[in-house]
Amino acid sequence: MPMPMSDPNAWATAMNNLGMAPMNMTGQPLMSDFDSGLGMMTGMNPMMPGLGYVPPPPLPHDLPIVKEIIHYQSCTLFPPNPNLPFPAMRERPPGCKTVFVGGLPENATEALIVEVFGQLGEIIAIRKSKKNFCHIRFAEEFTVDRALFLSGYRMRLGSSTDKKDTGRLHVDFAQARDDLYEWECRQRLYAREERHRRRMEEDRFRPPSPPPIVHYSDHECSLLGDKIKDEAAFAAAVHVLLTWVERGEVNRRNANNFYSMIQSSNSHIRQLMSQKAAHEKELEVAKDKFKTALSGILAQFEQIVSVFHAASKQKAWDHFSKAQRKNLDMWRKQAEEIRNMQNEELMGIRREEEMEMSDDDMEDTHDPDDSGPVAQVEALKEENDSLRCQLDAYRNEVELLKQEQGKNQEHTPPQHSEEDTIRQQQLTFLQQALQGMQKVLLLPDIPTVVNFLQHFLLWIYFNEFHRNLSFPEVVSCSQEKESLPPEKIPSSPVYSEREALLVGIISTFLHVHPFGASIEYIFSYLQQLDTKINTGQVGALLGRLPCTFRQELTGVGASLEKRWKFCGFEGIKTT
Repeated sequence: MPMPMSDPNAWATAMNNLGMAPMNMTGQPLMSDFDSGLGMMTGMNPMMPGLGYVPPPPLPHDLPIVKEIIHYQSCTLFPPNPNLPFPAMRERPPGCKTVFVGGLPENATEALIVEVFGQLGEIIAIRKSKKNFCHIRFAEEFTVDRALFLSGYRMRLGSSTDKKDTGRLHVDFAQARDDLYEWECRQRLYAREERHRRRMEEDRFRPPSPPPIVHYSDHECSLLGDKIKDEAAFAAAVHVLLTWVERGEVNRRNANNFYSMIQSSNSHIRQLMSQKAAHEKELEVAKDKFKTALSGILAQFEQIVSVFHAASKQKAWDHFSKAQRKNLDMWRKQAEEIRNMQNEELMGIRREEEMEMSDDDMEDTHDPDDSGPVAQVEALKEENDSLRCQLDAYRNEVELLKQEQGKNQEHTPPQHSEEDTIRQQQLTFLQQALQGMQKVLLLPDIPTVVNFLQHFLLWIYFNEFHRNLSFPEVVSCSQEKESLPPEKIPSSPVYSEREALLVGIISTFLHVHPFGASIEYIFSYLQQLDTKINTGQVGALLGRLPCTFRQELTGVGASLEKRWKFCGFEGIKTT
């Protein structure tokens, strides 16, 4: 029998099927572990009856699968040509357990089909057509993959070569409603299991539901009375009591029981207040400890900054290199910035303490007969009257200027004075402000009136400084302001518009610090706005305005400190 010698595997397979040891043309064995006592090697075929199909190990994709001859009792299957392309197949349906088998011999029976495909797995049903094909439904899905392995084999019944006894098998996936139904049922089962698992996870992480509130009874009422007196069970017991009261369980028969429980709840207030006082004491101790530690840290920062300032002096600065000077300068700036931040934090703590102390003093000295906001409104009304008189004085000055202009226009061509225009604009602004003030004074909301009047007075004050003028004298409505000679007009303590702007900023800053601030604190605030300013300029400017700013000494002993306060509202009344 001619055999192509170019394929040693096919040659070895053929000799093995004949029960002979595979030999090459030179007589050397091709298989060293061949056992001649086994006889025909067809008994080791995986498709042989009695042996379950074991899928071959995975082979590399680039190597072709070598199929062998399969012998059955009624037929023989011959492998296809490995060089032929793999036949086209349809897409696998979901949950496919049914295969289509075509190309059967005309004389093939259902028993033959069971003999060939029954070795692959359990068969549930076979639907054979009168033609040369059938449908086979297996019990498991993986059996379909085994059946596809037989696609392309040539079947021969017995040893006959008649056309009716031969055929070429074509195995492919088949669509079946039973397979689809079982697959959908299985998917729904998986979905239910997933939902159940997710619900169990949610229930595991969900906080437990509160226990239901028991209904009222005399026994439960006596137990609840004991629980209310217990500190550990007080919160839950009060919740039950509240539920009972809201349900309407109170009646004349059990009113005394509820009264005793409410009385026990009220007695728990003293214990809560004692706990609050203990916690407040701990908080005060922690604050004092923090303030002491912060003061020590600030003292060390001051020492570090002093070291940098000493190193920056000429006698030590000249001995450092350029890189060392650069580093020293950078470190000094960083230390000063951190020192200023910590100092501002400490000052904030002290201001909060002073404000708390001032609030306590105001509460102690409060007169119940005299309402504070009403008295403040009365004082602001008096200031409003004085400002109205001041507005009348401005109006008289404008009328005098108009008369002088009328006399001068008879001799000189009309010229518009810039000062008259500014005065006219200011007069218009003051009239509008007074009209708004009259409307606000009629409002029933006293805090709103107080807030508006304070802002209006600040606006008047800053407007006067912007004009570089001192505050004029306040005259009554029936008097007229006497004009002074130019040589007797007092000079303004503000020399430039920049100083007027600084006065406005400092006034606003000190207005929100009713207990004053040190010159260093004011300078640190102004330095963020203008880096060219120094402490001497700020101190000189504050000293030239005694009616606006006042310096006071606060503290005792080592904590003695000079602070500047804003007294502009008092200066309006005295100037």
